[in-house]
Amino acid sequence: MRYTLLLQYPEMTAADLGAQALAEGMRAFDTYAKALDAAGVLRSAEVLQPSSVSTTVRERDGELLIQDGPYADTKEQLGGTFVVEVDDLDQAIDWARRAPSVAWGAVEIRPSATRFVDGAWTDAAPVR
Repeated sequence: MRYTLLLQYPEMTAADLGAQALAEGMRAFDTYAKALDAAGVLRSAEVLQPSSVSTTVRERDGELLIQDGPYADTKEQLGGTFVVEVDDLDQAIDWARRAPSVAWGAVEIRPSATRFVDGAWTDAAPVR
């Protein structure tokens, strides 16, 4: 089963964190990603830039609306994602609890419904 681990935590700049905390966080996430990879479950990982550089696009009544910044005004951000392929939700929970950011934020686990591979959409395995 394929799951996306959505890492959500308070948005802070590198200056807010400080050089030492930033370096420690980078080491922790590097160790985490390497553990997922060594276990053969990591399919992809993305660290996202701050929400302040995001652009939100929507259409209302036929008009395209483009907004600088995130969709929601919140103190937390979606900071990154890890896509893992494991046997079941229990294994996904086990990997989520190991994410460094679980100590200061939340990790949402969401099963894949479909995915686009080699030019075609495929259904994901049913949730067990």
